Amino acid sequence: MEIKNQYVLITGATSGIGYELAKLFAQNGYHLIIVSRSHEQLLEKANEFKQYGIKVITLSKNLFKEDEVYSIYSELKLNNISPEILVNDAGQGVYGKFEDTDIYRELDIVNLNIGAVLILTKLFLKDRISKGSGRILNLASIASKTPGSWHSVYHGTKAFILSWSEAIREELTNTGITVTALLPGPTDTDFFNKAHMTRSKILKDKDNLGSPAEVAQDGYNALMSGEDKVISGLKNKLTVAMSNLASDSMAAHRMGKMQEPQDV
Repeated sequence: MEIKNQYVLITGATSGIGYELAKLFAQNGYHLIIVSRSHEQLLEKANEFKQYGIKVITLSKNLFKEDEVYSIYSELKLNNISPEILVNDAGQGVYGKFEDTDIYRELDIVNLNIGAVLILTKLFLKDRISKGSGRILNLASIASKTPGSWHSVYHGTKAFILSWSEAIREELTNTGITVTALLPGPTDTDFFNKAHMTRSKILKDKDNLGSPAEVAQDGYNALMSGEDKVISGLKNKLTVAMSNLASDSMAAHRMGKMQEPQDV
């Protein structure tokens, strides 16, 4: 394996799709900058990734907080490191009817799913445009294509990420920088536990959950090919195709039935 003299910055890199993406980049000879809240998990994963002969920088940051997001690039600049690739993977949801859910938790999710992504991408672009090269992978979701009853704030944030990714991709034409959106469906990660979503009917048959390794491979391939977006998995492609044929109100109703609690 050839070790490339390029760094990849990945948020949410210690679990789920982010971890699988980090592993793919390590296996392909990229140095890593991995970001997560847990210092212990970062060290554990760094030791694993270093087995591929690459360098790994760990940054323990709470991406709910703007100042900690900004500090990522401040610390990289101090060390004269310019990531060639940015992977905005970190994201969370909260389950329940909007009238019942905690507004402070939801504002944190907006800060993480949208705010942190905007800040990191802005700093990445300011760093890379003059260099004429770079790749960005943004974790959207098939949730970005459908209003999501019982999970409304998460779906809304992912709709923003997809629309915004497609817009800035167009703005970056001829700069040497590509933007790719990855749209997985329900995936076998810790996402549902963090969202307190384990009662949802969408988890009734866990065999239907996607593999984070397969989602990561789809995202990696699309990113390296410079594609605008990729829907991971045939079933998810069909789900999106069906939602495109339905009105928003019909799609929201169908999604609500899929995501409501199992005891409803």
